[in-house]
Amino acid sequence: MHIPPFYKRESWQRFLAGTFVGAILAFFVFVYMYGQLYEGWVEENLELRAQLQEIKSNYKALEENNKQLDQRYQQRTTVSSIEITILNQKQLDLDDLIIREFEEIIKLEINEAIGKEVDDLSKNYSFLIRTLENKIYRIHNFSYQANVQHLFIKETLEVHIKLNLAN
Repeated sequence: MHIPPFYKRESWQRFLAGTFVGAILAFFVFVYMYGQLYEGWVEENLELRAQLQEIKSNYKALEENNKQLDQRYQQRTTVSSIEITILNQKQLDLDDLIIREFEEIIKLEINEAIGKEVDDLSKNYSFLIRTLENKIYRIHNFSYQANVQHLFIKETLEVHIKLNLAN
């Protein structure tokens, strides 16, 4: 049997050349499209990895913060300082020296509150208020009586006091 010599015909030569050129063009189009898709996948993969890394770091930070909060709650908070605010110092025309002396006297009066737990003080806040209000304070031949307006019990014990002249 003999294979017919189609390769010698001009129409078949054009057909085979077109097929060969088409295959080469199709290969280049395929490589280009695959490259574009692969580049998109790589960019998306890098973006997702960056997001994952950020989420992991946020998770670690939140977990560490949670551990610190747990330790804080396990340790009972105590009063570490006292802050006195006199509300009517302008009405009584008190100078800074008298205010400082009065704040020092008040701080000495309730100094036992430093180091106490906040929960214990908040349960017995009325005792603390009565301690401040039931005493007459003498400063520069004037007698003052304190009236506690606000009492904030936290790490810093804040006392807002209104002074009245005592008879």
